[in-house]
Amino acid sequence: MFTCIGYAASSATTPLAPFTFQRRDCGPLDVQIDITHCGICHSDIHTARSEWGPASYPCVPGHEIIGRVAAVGVDVTRFKLGELVGVGCMVNSCQTCASCEAGLEQYCDAGPTWTYNSPDPAFPKTDAYTFGGYSRAIVVDERFVLRVPENLDPAAAAPLLCAGITTWSPLSHWKVGVGHKVGIVGLGGLGHMAVKFAVALGAEVTLFTTSVSKVEDGKRLGAHRVVISRDAEAMAAEANQFDFILDAVSAEHDINAYLALLKQDGHMVLVGLPEKPMSIGAFSLVAKRRSLAGSAIGGIQETQEMLDFCGKHNITSDIEVVHADQINEAYERVLRSDVKYRFVIDMDTMPKSVQA
Repeated sequence: MFTCIGYAASSATTPLAPFTFQRRDCGPLDVQIDITHCGICHSDIHTARSEWGPASYPCVPGHEIIGRVAAVGVDVTRFKLGELVGVGCMVNSCQTCASCEAGLEQYCDAGPTWTYNSPDPAFPKTDAYTFGGYSRAIVVDERFVLRVPENLDPAAAAPLLCAGITTWSPLSHWKVGVGHKVGIVGLGGLGHMAVKFAVALGAEVTLFTTSVSKVEDGKRLGAHRVVISRDAEAMAAEANQFDFILDAVSAEHDINAYLALLKQDGHMVLVGLPEKPMSIGAFSLVAKRRSLAGSAIGGIQETQEMLDFCGKHNITSDIEVVHADQINEAYERVLRSDVKYRFVIDMDTMPKSVQA
């Protein structure tokens, strides 16, 4: 074991604060990573505040991790010291169910081992939970470590490990590309990545936003058109036009208005997570044999493919870098949607020691 320093929530209502804890040394197939950057995801806030069910405290969030390989186990073959690598939302899975065998570990029948706040299989006879990337280092099974292209800015690459793969996975699965007319609903941490990916894949991309202030930014990111979704006439003009719509909005909204924009046999996929159940009109689906689906992050192979694509096309997230002592402020700004479009923590600003 070795001592590590991070930022942790000690309860659902207390601010995150410096925290000293123990990481395991590298086992035969482990990779130890010195973390340089970690993104702040809205799910970090939900978990730290027990909004998705009771969290295990202390809770060290963070699953958009970028760093350099600092040590490897004796049987590791895929990684060498000094390589730029990443870790996303998962650090293990059963590896034997149909989903895992298909490279879709995010849908593991037993449930993946999440990067934080998940029972830690490295300590099966204890009540230990995983600690995430708001820390100076992490140790992960090599199967769940990803190679990050060296041409990418490490800070701006961090959100690719969650926001990136969450939007890439459905675009890849439904084979979005040249000749497709694609709609992206919402321009936030997820939506801005979806716009970048869909454009790079060759689709004709329309951004739907409620905010006039986001029109120019949508075009800057590559959207060919921007439609204000509060404008009923503008929405009506888009009816039956789209092959694929990706809904990245987590606030309450009427998805029937967007289902009506799909062509016959068009697909709408949800990646946002509204808190309340949605009401879906049957005629919105059956009238044109439309389909509605959901998608969660992506498997390890798919995530590596996404990172390689980003390296080839020089795609990263739009970010604001913050110091470790600004994490709580960043959380409040995320809740106010006061960021374009992801916060990333600079781990050089993490304390080197914690006073008792």
